Amino acid sequence: MLMITPKPSLPGNAAILAAADGAARAIPPLWPLASSVAVNPFLGQTNEPLAVAAARLKRAGGIRLTMPRRWYLERHQSGDLTDDDLTEAFDAAPASLRPKTVTALKRALHVERSAARALPSVAELAAEASGIDWQAVVDERISHWAAGHFDQGQALWATPEGRSAYSSWRTAAMHDLTPEIVGLAGFARTVADAPGSAETAIIDAVETLGLCGEALESCFHRLLTGLGGWGQLARYRLWQAELTGKTDSTLTDLLAIRLVWEAALLRRYEREIGQQWHKTAMAHAEPVATSPDDNVDAIFQEAAERAAQRRLRALFTGTGSGSTASSRPAMQMAFCIDVRSEIFRRALETLDPGISTLGFAGFFGMGIAHRRFGSDVVEARLPVLLKPGLFTCSGEPTPQTEQADRAARITARARRAWGRFKLAAISSFAFVEATGPVYIGKLLRDALGLTGNGAPNDPAPRPVDAIGLDQRIAMAETVLRAMSLTDRFAKLVLIAGHGANVVNNPHASALHCGACGGYSGEVNARLLASLLNEPAVRAGLVLRGIAIPDDTLFLAALHDTTTDNVTIYDKDHPSAEHAADLAAAKGWLQSAGRLARAERAMRLPRAEKQADITRRARDWAELRPEWALAGCEAFVAAPRLRTAGRDLRGRAFLHDYDWRMDKDFGVLELILTAPVVVASWISLQYYGSAIAPELFGAGNKLLHNVTGGIGVVEGNAGILRAGLPWQSVHDGERLVHEPLRLSVLIEAPRDAITDILERHPNVRELFDNRWLHLFALDDDGRMAWRYAGDLAWHEVEMEAALHQAHA
Repeated sequence: MLMITPKPSLPGNAAILAAADGAARAIPPLWPLASSVAVNPFLGQTNEPLAVAAARLKRAGGIRLTMPRRWYLERHQSGDLTDDDLTEAFDAAPASLRPKTVTALKRALHVERSAARALPSVAELAAEASGIDWQAVVDERISHWAAGHFDQGQALWATPEGRSAYSSWRTAAMHDLTPEIVGLAGFARTVADAPGSAETAIIDAVETLGLCGEALESCFHRLLTGLGGWGQLARYRLWQAELTGKTDSTLTDLLAIRLVWEAALLRRYEREIGQQWHKTAMAHAEPVATSPDDNVDAIFQEAAERAAQRRLRALFTGTGSGSTASSRPAMQMAFCIDVRSEIFRRALETLDPGISTLGFAGFFGMGIAHRRFGSDVVEARLPVLLKPGLFTCSGEPTPQTEQADRAARITARARRAWGRFKLAAISSFAFVEATGPVYIGKLLRDALGLTGNGAPNDPAPRPVDAIGLDQRIAMAETVLRAMSLTDRFAKLVLIAGHGANVVNNPHASALHCGACGGYSGEVNARLLASLLNEPAVRAGLVLRGIAIPDDTLFLAALHDTTTDNVTIYDKDHPSAEHAADLAAAKGWLQSAGRLARAERAMRLPRAEKQADITRRARDWAELRPEWALAGCEAFVAAPRLRTAGRDLRGRAFLHDYDWRMDKDFGVLELILTAPVVVASWISLQYYGSAIAPELFGAGNKLLHNVTGGIGVVEGNAGILRAGLPWQSVHDGERLVHEPLRLSVLIEAPRDAITDILERHPNVRELFDNRWLHLFALDDDGRMAWRYAGDLAWHEVEMEAALHQAHA
C-alpha cells in the first residue's frame, strides 16, 4: 500500500488550532435573510492588495477577482477605457509587477486567461479516481444536516438545541448510511470512533492528512471556502458573539466535520490518490505568490477604476449649483446616504429653490435594539459594526396599548400555528383538498398584482427605560453636528428613513436600510424626530450653541425605494400651524416621486414609464423590482453645494459634511470609520457578486429555495448560497453593476484625513491596498488630491500630466 510520508516534525496542537482560527477569519460573515446586510466578501483579505488576494482565492476557491479580459478590451475599443487610463494604472503599479511596457500591457488585452482552479480537496481527487462525485456527496450530506441544525423556525421537526455543531453532526452522521451506500464503507463507524471534541478531531485529521505547519491555514481556508454559505453563516455567529465579548466555535466545528470527511476519503482511496494528495499538501505549504496574469489583471482593474474617476473629476469641476443663501429653507429633508436617495433628492430639489436636502447614515445616529409592536423579536436596527446602545419598543405603556400588544402577539402566534398546520406531513394534503378553493380569490389577487404591503405603521417607538435629560441633549447635539445641521432650520424638517415594498422575495431585507441592520428606517427616524421636538432638549441645545426655532417641527418619513412613495408620520406630532407646510411637502414629494420613477424606469427591464414601477412592486413574479444599490461607484462627504444639480445617476453615497463646523474632526473620524466602511462592504459585495458569482453570488432567483429560514439554496438541496442573486447585478443581457472598487471623495484637510487613517489601521489598509480609492476635494470642490498609500498624497492634475508625458 502506498503511504504518504509525513514531514519529520508534525505541527504542535497550538499551531494547528491557531491556523484554524486564522482560516476562520478569512471567511466573510453571512447575515440571515430576515436581517440581511451587505458584507465585504474579501473581509479576510483586505490586508493585502488585489493581485495577492486574487492568487489566494484562486487556490482556495477557484475564482478570479477581476473581469474576463474581453470586458476590459470592449471598454478600450469603445473609448470608455482610454490609453491614458491604462498608462496611469501601469505607472501606479510596482515596476516589478507589471509588463515591460504599456504596449505589452495593451497586447495582453487580447489574450484571455486560462480558467482558475482551486487546489483540489481529497474529495475531488477521490472523485477523479473512483468516478463517484464525492465532493457533491460531501456537500449534500453536510447541507442536509446543516439545514436542520441552523434552522430558525422553518423546519417542522427541529433539531435539539444547546449542542455544538460538531456534536450534532456526529449524532446524525453515525446513523446516516448514505455514504456507505455510495461507496465509503464504514463511514458511520469512523464518525462514531472520531474524537468527541472538534479540536481533537482537527488535530487527528491533520496527522492523517500529513499536513505540515506551513500548509495548515491554506488547506483549512480551502475547506471552509468550499462550504459556501454554511461557513459564512458560522462566521456570522462568531462575529455576533465577539460584539458582546464572547466567542463561538461553530466555524471550528464545521472545519472539523469537513476534515473528518477528508481523512476518511484519504484512508479509503490512499492507494489511488496518495501521491497526488501529497503534492497538493506541499502546494498548500508554498507561500501565496502572484502570477503575471494576476498582476496584469489588477492593472486592468485599476485602469477601469481610473476611467470612472476621470468621469467623476469632470463632474466635480467648478462649483455646484446649490444655494449658499442664508435665507430660511422652505423645507429640509434628511435622507439616508444610500445611492437610491440621490435620484430622489435631485428630483425633489428641482421643484422649488427653497427645498434643501441632507444626507446622513440611515440609522440617524440612533443605535437601537427594537421590539416591534406585537413581536417578541428584538431587531438590531443599526450598522453591524456597532453594538446597540438603546433598547426601544413601539407604543406607550398604557393598559390599552399593552392589551393591544398582547392581542397582536396572540394573532401572530395563531398565524404561525396555522402555517405549520398547512405544511405538516399529515395535514398538508387534507388541507389542500378541504380548503384549496377558499384560496382562489387570494391567488387571483396576488397573480394580478392587486394587493400590496403598506408602509410600516406601528405605534410610535419609545425607549424601554427612561433616558436622562443630559443624555438626551447630548444625543441630539451629536446627531445634529454629525449632520452639519446646526442653523438655518426650516419650519418643517423631514427625517426620512427608507425601506422597500416587494412581494415573494426571500432577499427583501437586502433592499432595506443597511445602516439599520437590514430593516426599514422609519423607527430610527421617528425616534430622532421625537427627540428633536422635545422642548427641554431644545432648551439644552441652545446652551450648546444650537438654537432650533420654536416653530420648527421635525417629522419622520419613510422613503419606499421600490415605488418612490414617501409616507410621513405626521400623527406622531400633530400640529395645526404646520398644516399648510405639510400639504406643500406632500405635494412636492408626490411630484418628486413621479420624476424619480420616470428616471428609474429607463434602467429597469420591461419598464417603459413611471407608472410601471409601482406595478412591479406588487408582482410576485418580478425578479427585478428595483436595482437597489447596483452601480454604486462613489462616496462623497462634502457640503450639498458640491453635488447639488449634478447628475450622479444614482451611483453615489452622499453624506453632508462641512469640515469647518467639525471641531477636532470628530465627525470626520466617524465618517471614515463607520459610513465609509459600510459603503465599502456594499460596494465590494456587488463587486464580488458580479466578478465571482459562483462563490460570492446567490445564484439564480428562479431556482431559489429558502432553507431553514436563514438563506437560499439553488435547487432542492446543496450548499447555502451567499451574496446577491444574479438578477440583482445582471439584466439578462449585460451586467448592470459595473464592478469597480469605491472612490471616496472627502472635502477636508488632508492632514486631518491622514491623522485619522494613522489611528485606524483597519480602515487605512482598505485604502493602502486599494480596496477603496481616496480623494480629497479642494475648496472649489475639485478632486484635487489622490491618496497614494502609506499616508502619502499625489496632486491629481500633476499626476495626470506626468502619465501623459510617459504615454
